[in-house]
Amino acid sequence: MSDALSISNLRKVYRGGVVGVDNVSFRVARGDFFGFLGPNGAGKSTTIHCITGIATITSGVIEVFGVDVVGRYREARRLIGLSAQEFNVYTFATCADILDWSASYFGIPKGERRKRVADMLERFGLAEHAKKEFRQLSGGLKRRLVLARALVHDPELLILDEPTAGVDVELRHELWEFLRELNRAGKTIFLTSHYLEEVAQLCRTIAIVSNGKLARLASRDDYLRDGGLEAAYLAAAGRKPVLMRSNDDNTDDTR
Repeated sequence: MSDALSISNLRKVYRGGVVGVDNVSFRVARGDFFGFLGPNGAGKSTTIHCITGIATITSGVIEVFGVDVVGRYREARRLIGLSAQEFNVYTFATCADILDWSASYFGIPKGERRKRVADMLERFGLAEHAKKEFRQLSGGLKRRLVLARALVHDPELLILDEPTAGVDVELRHELWEFLRELNRAGKTIFLTSHYLEEVAQLCRTIAIVSNGKLARLASRDDYLRDGGLEAAYLAAAGRKPVLMRSNDDNTDDTR
């Protein structure tokens, strides 16, 4: 049985010779909750863009459930739900229309679309906001809608790029529980986040990238045994943790 996601020797070079991803290889097992970490500019978004066809692969192979994302793009894209970090929606469209357009893009018939849209609006607490334009929503509701849009065609692989950025603590925990439920139901989830606590809470397998290369790939338990996720993240980024000084250290040496 093929993995949910297989990336082999992925390389992405942009115009001007800037290397976004440099010979990265890893696999995500079916049903895993996979964390993908790294500092800004490390190659996280580039990797996601290559998986979803937003960016053209320079070299290497990416397969989603055994389907090549270049040679069989349409088939591969149907297997993926992407919740992007940026709100890439038409801001004057209503919640219902945004979900309907996304379902239509994936070829879902009108009658079934209507049902799926209603289900997503209900599941994400958006039913009472169905006719509101996106620009009228709060930040938390916008995040819910973007996640609902990623799920409206019932994908096998859910890619989440900073899904809880800018939301309050209460909503963050609500989304965590919902994502756990999705994963328990069989969805494979690929999460990138700058909230290390979020990754540690949710993910079973965690990869860290730095400067376009894979720095480490291990289970959450392995990271915890080796000093914690934050220490591993900082080491991959080539940084040392800043130690907080206690009040007892604030002595005046001139006395």
